[in-house]
Amino acid sequence: MVFSNIIGQPKAVKLLSRAMTTDRLAHAYLFSGPDGVGKTTTAMTLAAELFCEQTERSGPCGHCGGCVKFSSGNHPDFLTIRAQGAAIKIQQIRELKKKLSFSPFESGLRVVLMEDIQTMRREAGNSLLKILEEPPPDNLLLLIASDSEPVLPTIVSRCQVIPFLPLTIDQSSVVVGSLYPELSGEEARSLSVLSGGCPGQVQARNNEEVLRLRNECIQAVVEPGNDRAKAVELGLDLAGRMADLKEGLETLFDLLALFFKESMVVQLGGTENPETVSLAAPRERWNLQQLSDKILAVEAARRQLARNGNKGLVCEVLMLDLCK
Repeated sequence: MVFSNIIGQPKAVKLLSRAMTTDRLAHAYLFSGPDGVGKTTTAMTLAAELFCEQTERSGPCGHCGGCVKFSSGNHPDFLTIRAQGAAIKIQQIRELKKKLSFSPFESGLRVVLMEDIQTMRREAGNSLLKILEEPPPDNLLLLIASDSEPVLPTIVSRCQVIPFLPLTIDQSSVVVGSLYPELSGEEARSLSVLSGGCPGQVQARNNEEVLRLRNECIQAVVEPGNDRAKAVELGLDLAGRMADLKEGLETLFDLLALFFKESMVVQLGGTENPETVSLAAPRERWNLQQLSDKILAVEAARRQLARNGNKGLVCEVLMLDLCK
């Protein structure tokens, strides 16, 4: 089935599947939505299906000449344009115009993937507009933007716009788990929450040492119970390791804050995250005020870090506050 790999975008899948089934693809599409929700994946899936030489539209076979060339990045009728530096330049659009003036080399259709078109300045945008106003035959333009607001309205009006939305946390967790099988279910879910349902953004936060420290910090806060001396000892040891992180300390703070926020939701009668149910009993000893204090402690540490505070001191104060 075409687009079976696309999760959480039913509207996009429905529109594109119908267009392919009826052989009524538009000459240009604008995929608009936040980074990391599947826009480029959907565009690549569509291109793969169009280049497949099998006649049945049931997904690319992966074995024909068209599939092999596309998957290896060598298909002559697939063009990609990305920002050079901070923006797509007018020279890139001019070069594209020249290429579009020729017929496709091998396939009946040329596919052009243009990413980050929200970076395109007016001069380049006007040049692209001329292509869209008089679309050359046998060419499909797939434009991708994380935000359609900066895109020239005249460009938007000449494309079929397909919105892409953030995934639900459950959907995102499935995608993250498949992309990073080494993650536990709880880790995949936590990273999905932090990425706002945009699994493609998880890579920037997926740090093995950060996740390990997150788990150890939670254990240090939860497990010692009333043994404050033990909790402080564990907390200070972890604070030193936190301060030694070369990158990812802000993500660690985010993960810790998320744990206490979810604990507060449970206290208020919300649904328990099945991945953290084993911690339900130990953390029941915290009341709402204590949980709020822990969240505020994490936020205070984040502010101090942003002000270039001493990392070691910031982490020590945080862990002492959390272990109260």
